[in-house]
Amino acid sequence: MTEPPLADEPRNLLGGRLLPCSYAPLTGYFRDGCCKTDGNDQGRHLVCARMTIEFLRFSLERGNDLVTPRAEYLFPGLKPGDWWCLCALRWSEALEAGLAPPVKLAATHAAVTRYVSRAALLRHAVDPPETV
Repeated sequence: MTEPPLADEPRNLLGGRLLPCSYAPLTGYFRDGCCKTDGNDQGRHLVCARMTIEFLRFSLERGNDLVTPRAEYLFPGLKPGDWWCLCALRWSEALEAGLAPPVKLAATHAAVTRYVSRAALLRHAVDPPETV
């Protein structure tokens, strides 16, 4: 079995074409709305997650401020309800703390299973496999 591609023909966690995560705010390592990645993305922004206040606080406590706007990066700052491509390991860390945000499977890159268990992602899915 081959591993899912990282940059060419991205696939989602369900095996289909990777769907967009969010255009407003514009997310993704490439700021194209999708949770795509390549070898330069050290954070592996693979998980399409809906922000919760608990997760945003957790991230801030870990030194990653996702709330404050940063005009120089065209970053509007996130609020609860926003969809965002998260780093796989940050999502995993939040999972261990009991604060993992909900996940959109169809917009989460298949390569995420290199870092996070598929079962954990399925438990946090807003689009269960049988409805996608």
